[in-house]
Amino acid sequence: MASIARLNDASGFSDAELAELSDKFERMPAGAIIEWAVEQFHPHLSLTASMTDAVLIDLAVKVEPSIEVVFIDTGYHFPETLQTVEDVRRKYGLNLRMMTVPPHDEELWKIDPENCCSSIKVGQLDRALQGKDAWMSGLRRSESVLRANAPLVARDMRGLIKVNPIGMWTDEDVAGYIKDHDVPQNPLLDQGYTSIGCWPCTVPTADGQDPRAGRWAGSDKTECGLHL
Repeated sequence: MASIARLNDASGFSDAELAELSDKFERMPAGAIIEWAVEQFHPHLSLTASMTDAVLIDLAVKVEPSIEVVFIDTGYHFPETLQTVEDVRRKYGLNLRMMTVPPHDEELWKIDPENCCSSIKVGQLDRALQGKDAWMSGLRRSESVLRANAPLVARDMRGLIKVNPIGMWTDEDVAGYIKDHDVPQNPLLDQGYTSIGCWPCTVPTADGQDPRAGRWAGSDKTECGLHL
């Protein structure tokens, strides 16, 4: 760890240094990557969670129990997802920050589906990350073709450092970790939902389909904008 440690804030890393770090992280366990992020940025560090499972949370709280976990409540989540939030919060005693979208009369997913995610999800994430230097996500390369080359650490569009500690993990890696560590997961996974978002835009997938094929099915949309 000492060979890649820095004491600078997010602005102290050049893009070249981040690329070098990302390459080094390819040969390191996820826990060590999280340790680096905590050493560098905590408490100005958040972890975003979709509550598909709690793998990244389980890994992170073993390094720093007080790490801030952000969940964006769009108002359109499945009841199973909201129950998973509560189950995970109780199991780990999370420092949970719920970003709740103010009540609104319009069903944006109907009247403006293209901008629904950006006005709800991305806007709330921007608010959650104000004052932060870095954030971690559970994004994995195996989830879709568009994510296949995602770096393990890079600068995001806000200028913050984004870390993807399990970016190289396969579906088998995730399943094995869940089994070995008794990690909570969303019960919708057992109902054919391989990627879980808001209920109006998420359907189960068939065997052999891309894991994210059930998101925005029937449209050209493939990402909500959080990871772009």
